[in-house]
Amino acid sequence: MSISDNLTEDLKSAMKAHDKNALNVIRSIKTALTNEKIQLGHDLSDDEELTVISREVKQCKESIAEFKEGGRDDLVAEQEEQLKVLNKYAPKQMSKDEIDKLVEETIKEVNASAMSDFGKVMGAIMPKVKGKADGSVVNQSVKAHLG
Repeated sequence: MSISDNLTEDLKSAMKAHDKNALNVIRSIKTALTNEKIQLGHDLSDDEELTVISREVKQCKESIAEFKEGGRDDLVAEQEEQLKVLNKYAPKQMSKDEIDKLVEETIKEVNASAMSDFGKVMGAIMPKVKGKADGSVVNQSVKAHLG
């Protein structure tokens, strides 16, 4: 079952359960997927759908950080509830250990030895972790291994 099919089924369930939070999040995801489909001009592949969902998760996490910084606990709680629903559709995230292992393999693969090779390593590793790891975590791990 594709992500779009899951969203449609979950939308129906949320309507029946009168779950406004889930309803809003699912509608938001469906809108983002539709917008991406229109922008690209073709039906989305599973990878493209996951990219859109990962983008939505990232935006939600950034909002949480900004609201915490602004002292808006009410909005933080609201965004965290939305993040729970989003995470249901997001790809499973890699653990820190898995990222570190992949960074080590990539460094060997591209023969990197110094911080000057940072761009080369990041360019090689990001397609491998697309949607499965936060870019800032990968960035920190590469810096730690090269530094």
